[in-house]
Amino acid sequence: MIVQRKEAARRFSKMMDLFPVTAVLGARQCGKTTLARGLAADHYFDLENPRDLARLETPQLALESLSGLIVIDEVQRQPDLFPLLRHLVDTHSDQRYLVLGSASRDLIRQSSETLAGRIGYYHLGGFMPQDIDNARRLWLRGGFPRAYLAKRDEDAFAWLEQYIATFMERDIPQLGISIPARTLRRFWTMLSHYHGQVINYSELARSFGISDMTVRKYVDLLSATFMVRTLQPWHVNISKRLVKRPKIYFRDSGIFHSFLTTGSHDQLLAHPKVGASWEGFALESVCFAIGKRDEDVFFFQAHAGAELDLFWQERGKNWGVEFKYMDAPRATRSMTTAINDLNLAHLWVIYPGSDSYPLAENISVLSLSDVRGEWSYPTRTLSRKRGVAHRHN
Repeated sequence: MIVQRKEAARRFSKMMDLFPVTAVLGARQCGKTTLARGLAADHYFDLENPRDLARLETPQLALESLSGLIVIDEVQRQPDLFPLLRHLVDTHSDQRYLVLGSASRDLIRQSSETLAGRIGYYHLGGFMPQDIDNARRLWLRGGFPRAYLAKRDEDAFAWLEQYIATFMERDIPQLGISIPARTLRRFWTMLSHYHGQVINYSELARSFGISDMTVRKYVDLLSATFMVRTLQPWHVNISKRLVKRPKIYFRDSGIFHSFLTTGSHDQLLAHPKVGASWEGFALESVCFAIGKRDEDVFFFQAHAGAELDLFWQERGKNWGVEFKYMDAPRATRSMTTAINDLNLAHLWVIYPGSDSYPLAENISVLSLSDVRGEWSYPTRTLSRKRGVAHRHN
C-alpha cells in the first residue's frame, strides 16, 4: 500500500524551488527516503550504503562533475560535507541538493553555519490524519509507515518495540552520545507520565535520582531526535503570573502507546491517559496544518487557571486552539479569558466528533477530520446579533 503524502511533498518541493540546498529532517523510518525517491533524483547517495559511503570518501571528486538534483540520505553521518556543498552550489548553478537527516539540532547548527542563505529546512513527521482515511488506526499505531501499515495491531506494536530498542542501542551511540540504553528507556518511560503536562524537572530528577541539568539534557536529546515535542509557554507582555516551564508531548502516538503498553483500541479507551493521548495526536495534526516551525507555536497557562493548549501568530493576528476529548464541547470561562488576555482573532476547539459548528462569535468547534493540510483562517466575522458564524476561506 502506498500512502500519497501530497501536502508534505508540495511543501518541501516549494522549498526546493527557493533554495539550492533543502534539508528534510525527521525521525528514522518516518518516510523521508520514500518521499525523496518519488522526486526522480538525478543522483542518489545513501550514507548507510557502504558503496555510497565509499564513493563519498573523496566527496569533491564524486560530486563536482554531477548536475541536476542530487540527494544525500542520512547526511548526519557525514556533516563535514556542508562546507563542500557551499562551494559547489556557489560555483555550479546546475546543481540542486536534497539532504535527508535524522537529527535536528546539531545538523541545523552545522549546516546553517556554512550554508546560510542557501539552505531551507523542512521537518517531516509520520503519517498525518490529512494523509489517510483511518484516523482511528493512526491514533493507536502512530504515524510511522511500517507501524501504521502493519496487518495487525500486534505486528505494529512489535515493530514499535524493535524501533525503540534500535533507537536507544544504535542511533543514540551513532550520534556520539553515551547514555546506556537501559537508563534512557527508564527515563523515557517516566517521561511518558508527563505527556500533555507541564514538566517538573526537579520532580523528575528526584524520582530518577539525577540532577535537573541531566534531566534537561535527556529531554533535549529526545527533542532533537524528534521523539518528543517541548511546547514552550507564551509569556510576552502578559501582566499575569504565568507558568514558564514547557509542556511535553510524545510526537508519535504509537510510541507513546507502546510505553503505556496499550496494544489495542479497547485498551487505549480504558486507559487513564486516553485524553492526553488524543490531545497529543490532535496537536501534531494541527501543527502540521498550520505549517509553523516548532519554535513558533506555544501554549498559555496562568497560575490563576486560564489556559490555552496551542497559540501562534499569523497575518498580524493571534490565534488559538483548545483540544477536547469529549462528545460536544462547550464554551467555557477559561476560553473567554484566553481570548481576552491574548487578544485572539479566533479560537478553535478541536474534538474527535464528526460535526463542526460555531460556539460563539469568535469560537468554533472543529472536528479533527476537518483539519486539512493547509489551515483555513476566518476571513471576516459576522455580527453576533445576527447569530451567524464565521466565514472561512
